[in-house]
Amino acid sequence: MEGKKCMSKLRSGLSRIRKGMREASAGFSALRAGPGTGAAPASTEELRSPTEELRSPTEESRSPTEESRSVTSAGYWTQHNVTQHRRFATAEESLAYFQWRCDQYQPYLDLLPVAGHDGKVVLDYGCGPGHDLVGFAHYSNPARLIGMDVSPSSLDEARLRLGVHNLEAEYELVDENNARISLDDESVDYVHSSGVLHHVPDPVAVLREFRRVLRPGGEIRVMIYNYDSLWLHLYTAYVVRLEEGRYADLPICEAFRHLTDGPHCPISNVYRPAEFLSLATEAGLAGEHLGNALAMHELSLLPKRFAAVLDERFPREHRHFLLDLTFDERGHPFWQGERAGVDGCFRLWRS
Repeated sequence: MEGKKCMSKLRSGLSRIRKGMREASAGFSALRAGPGTGAAPASTEELRSPTEELRSPTEESRSPTEESRSVTSAGYWTQHNVTQHRRFATAEESLAYFQWRCDQYQPYLDLLPVAGHDGKVVLDYGCGPGHDLVGFAHYSNPARLIGMDVSPSSLDEARLRLGVHNLEAEYELVDENNARISLDDESVDYVHSSGVLHHVPDPVAVLREFRRVLRPGGEIRVMIYNYDSLWLHLYTAYVVRLEEGRYADLPICEAFRHLTDGPHCPISNVYRPAEFLSLATEAGLAGEHLGNALAMHELSLLPKRFAAVLDERFPREHRHFLLDLTFDERGHPFWQGERAGVDGCFRLWRS
């Protein structure tokens, strides 16, 4: 199936990366911070990143794939972040935005909670402009709160946003070419990483660092993109490729990459739960798939599933995914007992 082919390609690519990057210098490439994907994109115009305004005529002629390869992760995530560089005037405005954004991904806060971490050392790896740092600082009372990100401007924005709340955290810039976390062994109680590991070239290297800094009895919560989702099987496979005629010549995982965080995002991988847990095992971690959060964008597209199934061009894998959906009393779609959402959430611990 198409999914197996793209995961085979992904694993092959990871092997080449690991071979060429000794001592786990895989790096930290992406820091979206906060739940789920970016604002629901319905067209190429809506997917434009701030850097696109500055492109020359020559650059305009390049494909999204060519453009992605020419952009560093640090550069991309400095231009593109979860709040779109918004400045918050008051704590009330900031908190209202936090609550609104979390509501766009159901049930994100149940799966990656920011409350209940009083007295802990909390690391938000890939904090971006501080969205979840606000949640941890407001809804918990951590003994120490650390935000790490590859983008210096996002760290500045996080510092300003927490300042509006009169809350404090520590901020650390991460080198995208070095997975090493600048914390002591067994010094962190809780590692939070939302929407980050699917953007790094070697997630195993980063997971090994999570294990190293995690205290015995500590916990890691991770959100990564979920293959078994409406975002892939309906939005990518039908709405974009067949209705809009975009990325139809690309493998499904490559098309998906252009449709999460902007078409020029350098890396955006997607995993089935078992595939991600196998990476955790390789890093010396045990874990479990907690479930998935549904994006409101995914829910808004549900009526299109009928047209997709009726379309003879629609590949069998994606058609059967849609046909096998069940629904709960809220109208949320499930596939094989799990919400069919793009945000796959996991709990990990030292094995």
